[in-house]
Amino acid sequence: MRVLYSFPHKMGADRICYTAWQQVRGLVSAGADVLLFPGALSRPVPDSVKVQTTLARGKLRLPYKLVGKLRALALHDRIVARRLEKLAGQIDVVHVWPCAALETIKAAKRLGIPTMLERPNAHTRFAYEVVNQECRRLGITLPKGHEYEFNEKVLQLEEEEFRLADYLLCPSDFVAQTFRDRGFPATKLLRHQYGFEAEDFYPEPDPRDPNKKFTMLFAGQCAVRKGVHFAVDAWLASPAKGNGVFYIAGGFIPEYRQYLDPFLKLDPSIVVLGHRSDLPTLMRKADAFVLPSLEEGSPLVCAEAMASGCVNLVSDVCTDVCQHMENALVHRAGDTDTLSRHIGSLYEDRDLLTTLREGALRKRGQFTWTTAGRALRRAYSDAITGYTAAASIALATC
Repeated sequence: MRVLYSFPHKMGADRICYTAWQQVRGLVSAGADVLLFPGALSRPVPDSVKVQTTLARGKLRLPYKLVGKLRALALHDRIVARRLEKLAGQIDVVHVWPCAALETIKAAKRLGIPTMLERPNAHTRFAYEVVNQECRRLGITLPKGHEYEFNEKVLQLEEEEFRLADYLLCPSDFVAQTFRDRGFPATKLLRHQYGFEAEDFYPEPDPRDPNKKFTMLFAGQCAVRKGVHFAVDAWLASPAKGNGVFYIAGGFIPEYRQYLDPFLKLDPSIVVLGHRSDLPTLMRKADAFVLPSLEEGSPLVCAEAMASGCVNLVSDVCTDVCQHMENALVHRAGDTDTLSRHIGSLYEDRDLLTTLREGALRKRGQFTWTTAGRALRRAYSDAITGYTAAASIALATC
């Protein structure tokens, strides 16, 4: 399996940059031969990976802010497309990322190579709509240039990529559903998954102290789409606030923090930690992890929490890792009353907490990055099989 993997950002940094880095490592462990084109590289990849950076030379990197992010992504795309043209017969599948894929997809089509477009989040139009609708409800304006501020140019570019790519790689059923709702055929949507780093996220070896104060944790970007305001409302309406602690770890959008400040100051049981680098430790010590998102791709934190023995309290956009009453409690997105009852259930019923924690730990091995690498390689195989079959049918009808 010879893979050209194109990623236009600083591979190995935070968020999707970390996801892409783990994907490449997982692919290598699954036996794939990877030719990697990152914009830049901040962490080493396995020695077998052939790396050609597009927007960096040594320690020098093209500053996105100077040239403009979309221009930089387009430059990466053109560079990869030109290099791909010289690789006829040497590549089996091309894996690309949003906003830097159009020219590479066109080049792959000319060479008869199937293309896979990563979808780290829901359909962009859905994401824009649901987040901006909630911002209007709260009276919040997203910062200029924020990734969820409605951007017609980005939307048109991504929708053209959706159309031209042979397959869309969906890391959750929720993501796939947002594309099916817009008329995309199921045959174009290939499922895979993300994972967690087993060396970092693991449970405490000793049994939980039944007398320990109940703790709930949120970690990540404190943004409207993550539903932190739902978590705060639900906590304040739950009995857990009487003798529990809700920790919030992460940075806020300024206007969102201003909106939440009056609620955060209502009760000392809510503790804002700010950005933290000790997430594995926080998860091991917490009883529950809350993520009441309005929109997601496949949140890594849910798998990380599960692997740490932390029971997930999530909305129904986060259900690939989390199964209601098996290893988590799931509520409909925006339903703070149900979320509040779920918090209260875990606080008051330690047997339920223990049962769900044990259910989470039983599934731990299904969501490592190694497992994710195998799932991605299977998706590639499915793509090649489908692409070859479609090409044969097209040739037969000519």
